[in-house]
Amino acid sequence: MNNRDLLQVAQEFGSPVYVYDSEKIISQYQRLTSAFKKVPKLRLNYAVKALSNLNILKLMNSLGSGLDTVSIQEVKLGILAGFKPEDIIYTPNGVSLQEIEEVAQLGVQINIDNLSVLEQFGAKHPHIPVCIRINPHVMAGGNSNISVGHIDSKFGISVHQMPHLLRIVENTNMLVNGIHMHTGSDILDIEVFLYASEILFKAAKQFKSLEFIDFGSGFKVPYKEGDIETNVEELGKKLSKRFNEFCEEYGRELTLAFEPGKFLVSEAGHFLVNVNVVKQTTSTVFAGVDSGFNHLIRPMLYGSNHEITNISNPKGRERFYSVVGYICETDTFASNRRISEISEGDILCFKNAGAYCFTMSSNYNSRYRPAEVLWHEGKAHLIQKRETFDDLIKNQVDAQVNFSSKELV
Repeated sequence: MNNRDLLQVAQEFGSPVYVYDSEKIISQYQRLTSAFKKVPKLRLNYAVKALSNLNILKLMNSLGSGLDTVSIQEVKLGILAGFKPEDIIYTPNGVSLQEIEEVAQLGVQINIDNLSVLEQFGAKHPHIPVCIRINPHVMAGGNSNISVGHIDSKFGISVHQMPHLLRIVENTNMLVNGIHMHTGSDILDIEVFLYASEILFKAAKQFKSLEFIDFGSGFKVPYKEGDIETNVEELGKKLSKRFNEFCEEYGRELTLAFEPGKFLVSEAGHFLVNVNVVKQTTSTVFAGVDSGFNHLIRPMLYGSNHEITNISNPKGRERFYSVVGYICETDTFASNRRISEISEGDILCFKNAGAYCFTMSSNYNSRYRPAEVLWHEGKAHLIQKRETFDDLIKNQVDAQVNFSSKELV
């Protein structure tokens, strides 16, 4: 996609609007499969939570992807998009046993991450295959908010609890067909990831009926020019060799699974906003746009850096701007950022807006969620309508309470 395409989308569908480039999603998927081409059995399970639009899921299905889900709702979205239940893995955290049982009845692969639920589920359903999520106590990312393999994480069963875990498996006679880890997003050091993998291999030897080993994901993508990213080609070369060696040691060919989300869709996404006002204060020039952290919360929540370009004036003289939203709170997208000169009415583009952006949006300040558009084979396709006032109030109920003046006295 180029600036002309993006401006066309903004003109046709208005702003704010999310735009996703299918060509980039496809190339990222192919890049990852190519990196692990020496593994006989490779499975990529797209992480639905990154971007859950049905059209994106259908695209993933067409590529041969499976799905990584974290809620029964995501499971149902996957099935609605055409995925077979057996191609979906369900990895919840902190949900009820009832929800896990409901998902199991759909024929989806269950992945359990705590001892209590493992024992309850195994005692009631010993013949339903389960995967077990291990916490390797390795922090592969640089941000504790998105690194989930460290010792204080709520995710996974501690590798130090293996004796207890094995006792539960033995007592319930449950079937364990997979083992899993996820160290979190933004993997910076491949060697750290490989170290965590060795912990998982060691744990895997304790189970005799494995069909797959799931290494999670968390591959880092560049968020600005010159930014560091996970070298998936190097990781593919090193981990493939070690995985194939492990399969020989284990005695049979296993499936190597990953759960890429951000890696597949982040760079494919663009978020387009309109500049409402340019405001000069004593020390700052603000560009106020028709959006806020109700649409894109990552900069405020994680301190994430999204490159911002002025696609209405891409060759203009660069000035320093703080780009802020229209929410009645501090909602700063960027502070003192060099951007081509901005005028009111310009369209700004936030890059890397494909992952954890629209899916984390809200109606805060009673604002509408934006539209979503898929750019596929040179054409724009609306895949999510912009919300209206009717959408905002459709689930609100008039309680028919008599708020008389007497009651207020």
